[in-house]
Amino acid sequence: MLVIPAIDLINGRCVRLSQGDYAQRTTYDARPEEMVETYVAHGFHRIHIVDLDGAKASAPRNLETLKAVARIPGAKIEWGGGVKSEEALRDVLEAGAAYVVVGSLAVKEPETFAHWLDTFGPERIVLGADVRNGKVSINGWLDDTELSIESLIDRFTPHGLNQVICTDISRDGMLQGPATDLYLHLQTAYPSIDFTVSGGISGEADLTRLHSLGLRRVIVGKALYEGRITLAQMSNPAFSHAL
Repeated sequence: MLVIPAIDLINGRCVRLSQGDYAQRTTYDARPEEMVETYVAHGFHRIHIVDLDGAKASAPRNLETLKAVARIPGAKIEWGGGVKSEEALRDVLEAGAAYVVVGSLAVKEPETFAHWLDTFGPERIVLGADVRNGKVSINGWLDDTELSIESLIDRFTPHGLNQVICTDISRDGMLQGPATDLYLHLQTAYPSIDFTVSGGISGEADLTRLHSLGLRRVIVGKALYEGRITLAQMSNPAFSHAL
């Protein structure tokens, strides 16, 4: 199981939201560059960063920060937030992202997302599926749809989709444990896709359980920021830090 530390950005600063609510945010003192350097030094190379300003504005807003963290030796940045045009996608890739997470556009313009998978490759393009009450949410979690995550995934499997980050918004930032049943269902239904568990990780026990269940990837955010889990615990040899 690949463990991926997370950083959320607003105005170039590290924050965490609760349940995707911009009004319920905590701002942390550490600079993004410092955090990435620390993660890499502990063996975590793939790092998940969300441009929350970009998600809200429907266009990337923290590209200078992306350039700075992407220059750190050993860092492989997985970047999402506001990638809703090919120009934005190219800007993010040119700024140094190794992987780009696309969410809202995949719902609104599935033909465009399919084209991106075909053109840029599923090894770099990641589907970001944010779920609330079983339905996909878009636009920085501000708008709900009637689309199920299964229907969304089914649109893109013919185009080689093999990476999906699924966030259960009701769990995100709440430190109440992940929606394990959801991820087990998805991983069983789509064995050729690597699903990333996102939202709700509260400590080492959650990681141990996910690993025992055979889940392949997990993002750790608020629990790490608030000391509920340490980098040493995340470095358990049972977990992988390979890309």
